[in-house]
This record gives sequence, C-alpha cells and structure tokens, in this order.
Amino acid sequence: MKRVLLFIFFLISIFGFSQSKIKVVDDASKIPVPNAKVFCNDKLLGETDAQGILEFKSKCKSITVQASQYQKETSVVENDMTVSLIKKSSKTTAIEEIIIEDKSDPRALEILKKVNQLFTKNSPKSLESYTYKSYEKISLDIDEDSISQFNQFFEENNLFKKKREKDSLNNISARQIFSKSKLFLWERAQEFLFSKKYGEKINILDNRISGLKQPIYEMIALQQSNRDKIPNQLKQENRGLYRFFLTDTLEMDGRKNFVIRFREVNYKKPDKKRKYNGAIYIDTETYGIKKIENFSKNKNDGIITSTWIFYNNKWFLAHETVKLRMNKMAMQEDKKSHSEDEPEKIDKRSFGTYAFLSSKYFDFKSPIEEDSKDFKGYTFAVKNADGRSLDLYRTEPLTDREKNTYTTIDSLGKKYNIDNKARILTGLINGQIRAGIVDFAVDEIVNFNSYEGFRFGLKAKLNENFNPYFSPDYYFAYGLKDDKWKYGIGLDIKTTLDKNSFFRIDYYNDVTASGEFYRRLWNFKMRMMNYGNNINNDKYFHYRGASVSYLNDVTNGLTLVFAAKRNYEEALFDYQFRNSGPAFENFNTLFTLKYSPNSTNIMTPQGKSIVDQKYPELYFNYEQSFKILGGDFNYTRFDALFVHNFKTMLGTTGVRFYGGMVFGEAPIWKNFTMNGLASPRRDFNFNLTSFLGFATLEGGKYYNDKFVAYYFTHKLPWYFKSFGQNVSSFDFVLRGTIGDMKHPEYHQFNFRKLDHLYQEVGLEWTNFLSSYFNLGIFYRVGYYTTPNFKQNFAIQFKLKLLEF
Repeated sequence: MKRVLLFIFFLISIFGFSQSKIKVVDDASKIPVPNAKVFCNDKLLGETDAQGILEFKSKCKSITVQASQYQKETSVVENDMTVSLIKKSSKTTAIEEIIIEDKSDPRALEILKKVNQLFTKNSPKSLESYTYKSYEKISLDIDEDSISQFNQFFEENNLFKKKREKDSLNNISARQIFSKSKLFLWERAQEFLFSKKYGEKINILDNRISGLKQPIYEMIALQQSNRDKIPNQLKQENRGLYRFFLTDTLEMDGRKNFVIRFREVNYKKPDKKRKYNGAIYIDTETYGIKKIENFSKNKNDGIITSTWIFYNNKWFLAHETVKLRMNKMAMQEDKKSHSEDEPEKIDKRSFGTYAFLSSKYFDFKSPIEEDSKDFKGYTFAVKNADGRSLDLYRTEPLTDREKNTYTTIDSLGKKYNIDNKARILTGLINGQIRAGIVDFAVDEIVNFNSYEGFRFGLKAKLNENFNPYFSPDYYFAYGLKDDKWKYGIGLDIKTTLDKNSFFRIDYYNDVTASGEFYRRLWNFKMRMMNYGNNINNDKYFHYRGASVSYLNDVTNGLTLVFAAKRNYEEALFDYQFRNSGPAFENFNTLFTLKYSPNSTNIMTPQGKSIVDQKYPELYFNYEQSFKILGGDFNYTRFDALFVHNFKTMLGTTGVRFYGGMVFGEAPIWKNFTMNGLASPRRDFNFNLTSFLGFATLEGGKYYNDKFVAYYFTHKLPWYFKSFGQNVSSFDFVLRGTIGDMKHPEYHQFNFRKLDHLYQEVGLEWTNFLSSYFNLGIFYRVGYYTTPNFKQNFAIQFKLKLLEF
C-alpha cells in the first residue's frame, strides 16, 4: 500500500516555474469574464482575453483575480484553473465601510433572530407525519477541468511510461486509476419517515462504497449536516464567529428572499481577503431558510451549498453540494536542458484533488398513513447494502468515469485487504479491535489503579463471523503491583438478530474498587471518560462467582437488563464489617435501565451501534441482596444518573445529576465512594477528567450510604482562535456533592463520611492551543476548603472527543 500512495502522490514538493492557464467566468451565468486582471503578489501577470482565458508562467502558489464590477478572488495555482467571480451590487459597495469596522448589520441580526425563533415552526417535524427519499454521492477526484490535461501528461511523459512498464497494481495501471476513474466513490439511498406518534425512522435503501465488499454500518448511517437542524452559521452560539450584512432582496422559485452575506471574523486584513465567504437566503414571508452558500477563504478552494424547498408550508432540505480542495498532486516531467551555460530546468505539473458531495431529496409526501410496524426497531434500519438496487434511486446515471471507479478501486481493495483494515478502524468506535472472528476490547489492554498498579489484560470475544447467535468470550488480566491473575469466561445467546436481545451466563474471578457507581450500559466513550476514577482509590475487594442475565432493547431508546449473581467477596485492605471479618457470601439480583429517547441507533451484524448520542439520558440500577443460597446479606441498593444538555441565548449548558442509597446492612464496597481524583501524597493535583469525579477531592477517603451530586457546565458564548484551525471557547464548571452514613461504626477501617456540601468550581479551555484537548483549572470552595492552596487547586486534561 505504501508503494501505491507514494506513486499517487509522487514528488509532492516545491513548485518551480510552470505554464498555467486560467479561465475566469461569472459565478451566476458562467459566461467568460474578459479583461480580468491576474496578480501575483501585486505584480500583474496579464489580463484575460474575450474567452476569459489567460496563459501565464509564475512560481507563485496563489494568484489574485480582479475585474470591474466583481468581487476580488484568490486561487491556488494549477495548470488548469477555473475561477468564478461574484458581481458586486450597489448595496454591497455601500456597506464596505461597515465591513471594515468589523460590525454586523443590525438589520441582518434581527432577521437571523427571527429565523431562529421560527425554525421549529418552519421545520418539517412540526408536521404530523411525512416521508421522503434521498440519493447521495460522495467522491474524491481530480478537478474536472484538469482531467484532459492529466491524460495528456501521462501520454506524453517518458518518466511515467517507464513507471507504467515497471509498476503494475493487479493489472491496473496508474493511468487507469487517475485518468479513467475517481479515487473514491460512495453512493447511498435512504428513506425518511416521521410521525409525531411513533418518532423518526430512517431506512437505508441501498449503499455501495468503492474498495469495500462489506459495508461499514456506522459510516453509512452518518447524516448530512443541514437536514433537520439549524445550520452552523445561524446558530446563536456561533454568532460571534461571523459578521452578517443585509445586502439585497431577490426572487427565487417565485418567492422573495432577503440576501444576508457573511464572513468569518478571523479575516485579519479584509482589504486583502474576500469581503464575504458566504450568503444566506431567507424567505421574507415565513423567515424560513431557502439557501446557504459557504465558501472557503479562497472561494475556488471550496464551496458548500444547501437549498431548501417549500412544501406543505414547511421548508424541506432539497439539495446539498460540497466541493472541497483536499491537496495538490505535483507530477515531475523530464529535465530540460537549454544550453551549456544555463542549468537544467525541471517542468512540474500539479493537479488539485477535491472531495465532492451531492445529496438530493425527493418524493416528498405529507401527511402519510402511519403504521407502527414501519417504525419498529432502531432509528436506522438497513434494507440493502450491496448496491444492486441503487439504479432505482439515482437521480442521474453514473458517468463512465464513476462506473470505472468501482471496478478499479474494488480491485485495489481486494489486493490490499482494505475490508479487514476498515473493520478494524470502525471497531474502535465501539472500543473493539476486530481480527477475523475475534473482537478484542481496547479498554482491557492496559489500565492503572492504586491497588494493581499497571494492569495488563486481554479480552477476546467471538463475533458474528463465528456464529450469529452464540458468542463466547474470555478475558484474563495481571496486575504488576498485586502480582495476581484475574480472569472471566462468558457466553451470549441471542434471541433475535433484529435488535439487542440476549441471555448471558458468565463466571469471573477479579478485583474492583469499593463503592463503585454501576456503569452497566455505559457506552465506550463514557467508560473512557471515567477511566481515571480509581487512580487514587486503593480500597479494593476481591469477588469470585457466577451470574445469569437477560438484556432486551424494548424500544429504540429503552434498554432493560435483569441479572442474578452468586459471589464470594473479600476486602483486600484492613477492614472488618461489624466484627465479622473481611469476607462474605452474597446472592443478589440487579435490575438496570437505560432510557435515551433521542439517541439514534443502528442494528449491525456486530450488534447495536450508537450513531448519535443525544440527551437527555437516564441510567438506573436497583440491587437486592437475599439471605438465600448461602447469602449473608439482605440489603437494597440503588443508584441513578441523569444526563442532559440544552442551548439558550446565553450558551450551551450541560448537567449531570446522580446519587444513590443503601437500605439495610452492607459491607463498605456496597456503599458509595465519593469519586475523588486527587492524591493526598502529591503536592500538586493533576489528573485526567472523570465522568463522575472531583478534581480536588481525595480518592478513597470518603464513603456514604446515601448521597446526591451534581455537575454543571456552561459554554460561554465567546469563540476565538489561538493557533491552527480549531475554534476555542471557555466552559464554566461547577461540581458538588453531599451525603451521609447512618452507621459508620459498622465499618472498621479508616475513612470519613462526607456529610457537608463539597464543591469545586473550574474553567475549562476547550481545544487548548488549537489541540484536541481541553485544559481545566479547578478550585475547592465552601466547607472543605483548607488553608493549603495546593490541596484546593487542581488541573485536569480531557480529550475533546469525550465532549462534556
């Protein structure tokens, strides 16, 4: 594969002088623009002729194009270029002074405010029911204007003739790959159904991805950005990233529209950049969004366009197109010697590669006949995924170039085993590494805690390629500090392949931290976010036993689990419970519930996969211990976690409320530790974030038999860029917890109950220095504040992908 990539991106290096041709056209009419001036670093290279064409030689990487009555544009230099210019209007010229002052037009802001206020009313989901279909096509290719010159280059260049004779990719020459096919092609057809009574259902009617025989289900369920939500440019929290100007009104499809142009605020020198990098068209009657155009800083480097249609008095997305420059391929021709006194010159050709997307929505119907059977199961359902029925949904036939893409890239995919590599990468979404019939759990490979030190392990599970209904698994782990092996073995028995519904039996011999909050049904992202919760809690206990359970997804948003366990449990620290020693027999049942009504899921052969985790979410556990089958206890324990986030005019707020309670007599590990992340042995508190943890609270020090806790985070509506491309902001964080323990004397070991309000406040810098990490600074406030600043202060790091 390395040879292929090296060949594809052959000699991407410094560009020398090369012959280039530019064609300048009107953006709206596509008519050539004569007498357009082309500049390189303020040096005039020439003017276009009557056909809008200019040929020039230059070593510049980018050029500027100016023409009378048009806005100035910039473009990256290639051998063949087409640059489109947007005409200035009188209103556009009149507001240039406002632009230089870097202030939005109040009239534009007022219109956008009404758009946000009426968005729900204008949304199709305000209807009782509807249905429509879509056909989407995504590709990676050379720009169309460069294809003919690319072919000529390969035909004429002796260097590549020699390479073609030497290198063969499964009888597919490089010339065939680039001159007759695209580099990548993905087609998808979908059907969207909505009912206020039954919710939303998305049927993937068919799908095909070049180079892959097996579909990537998590990929084919990806949704387009503007289908049913407010576009990013119009969101209130992004208002500070743009400047908006009301420039015109025009008629589109028989309806009058406001034209609001916008530009990004990080254009430091607007006189040398585009005045605008996009336009929003708003219906003057309904304040619905008719169209959005979003250009890159250099318009010809990329454009994203979304267009809506007015149907049944609502605005449905009708068409989306995307063209984004990915990179530039530099191809080196033969050396050319001019004379003995003049050094050899190397003529180099460059070709831009672009990502293209086209989405078309059609067959709108509203209202529809609602049948509960059409909405059963998860949000996404895969009807077909082999591409055989795509002809039924294509809005236009494939070109020869597109047809060749499947033949060419599929051959490469087979040779280089791209299917297996893709499945490995997609398995990581759910925390798995796939190798044939075996899935390996990522989060079991290496861990660290205060009792075991570094814990190395391996958890393997036979997947659907072994058997679609029976899935055995086994794990073992070893702790360097405690020098002990742990292991477990289990079997899942599915009752259906339409949803998650299976029985499980397992046997285990392992250790875990005391007072843990149950994390059953947490997804991989949440578990990873809670990774550091026990780094400073060394109060571990050993458990050995067996369990039987049943899991069932009752609906798309409701999952229930019933389990019965028989365990031997023993404290691994100096502890006694009511003078009865550190070890006990325990028989208990556990009921677990997860309710996530707004999340979208898809059923794959590997099981359910979360496509989009949306809030609110509720997790609930109820445990009941019995003095039967040798059990020593009769206690009741429950805990609950509620997670939600919502947006207001003041920004985005996230909340977590959680707590638990134990009734009856239970050993300390069945009570609740208070999720401290700090270490009493360190002078400086630095830790990784935790889903339920406190940055300044000492780990393993506090235990309660009842508690409540909260976590508030509020994203301040101020966005900025420090370095690079990532947009940063600040989150204000407030965490607190309080609880009690009725009989602390039952537990003979050194601990404290936390019976006053513990609070810490913090400020989190998202995308710290344009990285993908958040940096948080926290300080303890209130009752538990100490005179020691270092004990009250903590710094946290969090991977941005874990979200709030």
